[in-house]
Amino acid sequence: MKIAVVGGTGLIGSAIVAHLFSRGHSVVSMSRSDHSSSGTHRVDISEAKSPAYWLPHLDGVEAVVNCAGVLQDSPGDSTSVVHHHGIANLFAACEQLQIRRVIHFSAIGVDRETPSDFSRSKLCGDKALMERDLDWVILRPSVVIGRAAYGASALMRGLAALPAIPVMPNTGQLQIVLLEDVVQTVEHFLDPAAPARQIIELVGPQRYSFGEVVALIRRWCRWPPAREIHLPQFASGLMYKFGDMVSYLGWRPPVRSTAEREMVRGAIGNLEDMQRLGLHPKSLPEFFASEPASVQERWFAGMYLVKPAIFVVLSLFWLSTAFVSLGPGWGYGMGLMGEGGVEGTAAALTVIAGALADLVIGLAIAYRPTSRYGLYAAIAISFAYAIIGTILVPRLWADPLGPMLKIWPIIVLHFAALAVLEDR
Repeated sequence: MKIAVVGGTGLIGSAIVAHLFSRGHSVVSMSRSDHSSSGTHRVDISEAKSPAYWLPHLDGVEAVVNCAGVLQDSPGDSTSVVHHHGIANLFAACEQLQIRRVIHFSAIGVDRETPSDFSRSKLCGDKALMERDLDWVILRPSVVIGRAAYGASALMRGLAALPAIPVMPNTGQLQIVLLEDVVQTVEHFLDPAAPARQIIELVGPQRYSFGEVVALIRRWCRWPPAREIHLPQFASGLMYKFGDMVSYLGWRPPVRSTAEREMVRGAIGNLEDMQRLGLHPKSLPEFFASEPASVQERWFAGMYLVKPAIFVVLSLFWLSTAFVSLGPGWGYGMGLMGEGGVEGTAAALTVIAGALADLVIGLAIAYRPTSRYGLYAAIAISFAYAIIGTILVPRLWADPLGPMLKIWPIIVLHFAALAVLEDR
């Protein structure tokens, strides 16, 4: 069977793509990210203004699985487009091409409460599909956990690595569902003989508090128990607002105002939906017992919250260097240029050019779409500073303030940032 998976590079989508390939299906993985080297077709749902956009991508396709989703509106993301309007055009294209089987991922609880644009747009997408003459299936998963991690599951791992577990106020209960059970459900409904026009809640067999899930992950990583610290409302509010601010720079932190509103509702549902299909989802402890944590999981958890700190430090380092060079450090810079034989206008222009380069690098690192280029530029200019400084003022290597020696740990930190830049 030829199957199209929209959102095929996400946490759920990539697992579905891999599983279907292993079962011998022909899979068309679609993503707005450029993964041409891995065979993924680039689609941008924001450009899907009509069903015609989807027609070339669905040539010969017999079934569609839609896993596309975004947490919150930001300059690069629109919940209404990704969850409703663009996807509604996908459903219309499927109807036009007579692609009967469409499996659509929604979110748990959207039929009961819609506290955010995320859940409201998800519900609108569900209704758009149900209006079509298709053999549709709507899956509404709780929080999904597997070997891979992204979003909420990645955040939980990062919190598990802390010496104390911070717990946000007003968080509802969670029925964690395992990624393997989600994939198994999709495979079940891809069978042409499977029932259609179904809404299935994907949940695990047990309910946990947020802190209990983090504690289980901590135990899985073989770390000793840690006590919980219940954050006051004002502290958690600041974290959510900071996450909103960071999202305007192109980053996608899981802690944003949408998460705050959704977490109050929790993520619980009806296990009978899966049991009725003959599916018996594993509990979280069963999964952890069957999949021991490797050093990679422990490294990821330990680095998760260190990663944003690295990028904040590097961005502020370059920005502060620029402002110091043009302000308090102007005389020092001009003195070094004079010592190296560069004086007057040429020296001033060189100092100004260096400061502007530092400013651009700092801004580039802070802005997610250009962060990789900013890091490469920072490494290149660091080596350039070392070479030029050695030629003009070789005594700097013996300077007690160590301006030349400090370059090397900074360069190493940039390589570390490049290593952890990707989220998935």
